[in-house]
Amino acid sequence: MKTSLKKLAIALILLFTSYSFSQAILEDERYVPETDPLVLEKLDQWQDIKFGLLMHWGPYSQWGIVESWSICPEDYGWCERTKGSNPQNYFEYKKEYEGLKKTFNPVKFDPDKWADAAKAAGMRYVVFTTKHHDGFSMFDSKYTDYKVTDPECAFSQHPKTNITKEIFDSFRAKDMWVGAYFSKPDWHHENYWDPYFPPQDRNVNYDPALYPEKWEKYVQFTHNQLLELLTDYGKVDIIWLDGGWVKKRDQQNLEENYAEKFIENASGNGFIKHRMVSQDIRMDELVTKAREKQPGLIVVDRAVYGKNQNYLTPENRVPEKELPYPWESCIISSDGWSYTPDSNYMTGKEGIQMLVDIVTKGGNLLLNIAPSPEGEWDPGAYNLLQEYGKWMDINNEAIYNSHTLAPYKEDNICMTQQKDGTTYFLYLAKEGETEIPATIPIKSHRPKKGSTVTLLGYDEVLKWTPQGEGFVVNIPRSIRKNPPSDHVWTIKVTQLE
Repeated sequence: MKTSLKKLAIALILLFTSYSFSQAILEDERYVPETDPLVLEKLDQWQDIKFGLLMHWGPYSQWGIVESWSICPEDYGWCERTKGSNPQNYFEYKKEYEGLKKTFNPVKFDPDKWADAAKAAGMRYVVFTTKHHDGFSMFDSKYTDYKVTDPECAFSQHPKTNITKEIFDSFRAKDMWVGAYFSKPDWHHENYWDPYFPPQDRNVNYDPALYPEKWEKYVQFTHNQLLELLTDYGKVDIIWLDGGWVKKRDQQNLEENYAEKFIENASGNGFIKHRMVSQDIRMDELVTKAREKQPGLIVVDRAVYGKNQNYLTPENRVPEKELPYPWESCIISSDGWSYTPDSNYMTGKEGIQMLVDIVTKGGNLLLNIAPSPEGEWDPGAYNLLQEYGKWMDINNEAIYNSHTLAPYKEDNICMTQQKDGTTYFLYLAKEGETEIPATIPIKSHRPKKGSTVTLLGYDEVLKWTPQGEGFVVNIPRSIRKNPPSDHVWTIKVTQLE
């Protein structure tokens, strides 16, 4: 006990002094570069397509609650139980939550309509939640009966009951990449949350080191389900693994992560709200088997340092600067990851300017839309995607295949560049600004003599004058009040000095 208290005291000193530092290095997360040439080629292609769709969907949508987390016995706001007949009784609540499988019946499910809207918006890939932490499989898995195709599920007799297959087929038909979100923890499976032990937190509810045979059964189950997705569902481009706490940890790793969780909670009113448990699912072995099925497969083992995190995924945030590795911001478009009744969606201006900001810094945007329990998207989702589409129709050449250009951003002007040297300066409209200014100054770059300066969506060549180390673009009166697009206006320069 004394040794533990001494270690804790030392940890407290180190942790409090390092809290600010830990926040400062948030964007400089460690990254291990991939070495497989097929994966590297695929990653390069992925970094060129820029804009994707994420969908969280499952039986929980019937209650309009956060996905999965209400059955996790942790003291966080997102784990609060607010639905069901007796939310104060955890075990009754969990039973009722899992019973939502029987009434899940999204009869208005039309994945072709979603694929059409996503394609028109300029999206080029989709990542779908084949299984979230609650363990409900949105595909016809042979390894569980907690799935959408089980006879007890109301949707099981529908011709499109294998929801993952239908979504993948519809989006591939539009020449879009498909990715499978898959949760490594499975809170329904008896070898993750063993019914003999009450669940304590998000982790496995027993020590895998003390019950190796039980844990091995879970490892095999996880491998089998993932390989099933990669065998029976056509070409899959991305495996997007969530539940980063499911990973192998040595003693040093455990202590480091304990420190991280303390820092995370230091500013709140709690202490450590979940344990650090070594949960080795043999990811290296799984990835090898996965790429035998799908060569070049991009694997995103989220929040797990190592070679199986081919790109990093800042969640619901946009980094402050360019990051030195492949990355993707996954962002909610409305009030949550999962369906929320009467949800408020971001405006077209917010969404488009966010996409530009992310691309300017070298990232991709993965925008989440949550289907309803009936299998529909809200009108707000379609309206947002239509705004994206109108803007991308005019300006997409500044987005797709683009690369970063220092200093990336000057005030409200973002910059991208193509491999051939064509450069784009994207003017983000300010609050209340609906007309293009008469002049747009660029401080850090200047067109090469003889190069052409234009405004995307406007055919005439623009006049410009040198100013300092940069230049000033003059916008004709005829288009100031009638700009070719809304929210962001793009100056194109064929060559810079």
